[in-house]
Amino acid sequence: MTGNPLWRFVGVRTTALLFFVYLYVPIVILIALSFNENRTATIWTGFSTRWYGVVLANADILHAARSSLIVASAATLIATIAATAAALGMGRARFRGQDAIGGLIALPLVVPEIVTAVATLLFFVLIGIRLGLTSLIIAHTVFCIPFAYLPVRARLDGMDPLLEEAAADLYATPLTAFRRITLPLLWPGILSGAMLAFIISLDDFVISYFVAGAGSTTLPVYIFGMIRIGISPEVNAVSAMMLVISILFVTLSYVVGRVRRAS
Repeated sequence: MTGNPLWRFVGVRTTALLFFVYLYVPIVILIALSFNENRTATIWTGFSTRWYGVVLANADILHAARSSLIVASAATLIATIAATAAALGMGRARFRGQDAIGGLIALPLVVPEIVTAVATLLFFVLIGIRLGLTSLIIAHTVFCIPFAYLPVRARLDGMDPLLEEAAADLYATPLTAFRRITLPLLWPGILSGAMLAFIISLDDFVISYFVAGAGSTTLPVYIFGMIRIGISPEVNAVSAMMLVISILFVTLSYVVGRVRRAS
């Protein structure tokens, strides 16, 4: 960072430090208060892990967590397959309207999530899809496709297309070339995209809040319902658990990305 010319300006270091303090100190406080012995979440009286036991014994929280895992797993699987197919189609051929299609794939990344949620809800009501796990999986799949697509496309762009041509010269069929050459080289991008899609789906609140039906409440929506009656140690504990899971998957995605770039 010392070689960056921006650090020469007065106040840049202080501003950067204040930014990270503002961003991460509340998270550290939340984790610390999740170990608070007191029932009142904001008054520290001693260290205790009992609230994590309370969370793990809460049937409603476990049901919400199960719903989140089902939705995230199904959405990740479908979105990753669709994203891989889209990346292969976009990266291995040129056709009219390709740039427009690429823009449409990336559009959910820039459209406000509340707009996507409202539009998805109206669409489901219009075509008669009952709100529940099915509607959640469909909505999360569409929303996760761009997140799975970008790592796959980046990996595909870094591959040498001459490898597939060499396989064809050796009388390999397109399916054999894909199975023996393209897929093994592409898997780090696919895995990275799948992990990113999974954590995006698992943490999503806005879309889940709009399209979840009775009995299909996800964990972020359940947490929102808990904090409407006040912050409690259970809220801090379940939030800290979700944070740890998110950090784990983001770290794995980063590690796979490093392996991808090194290979």
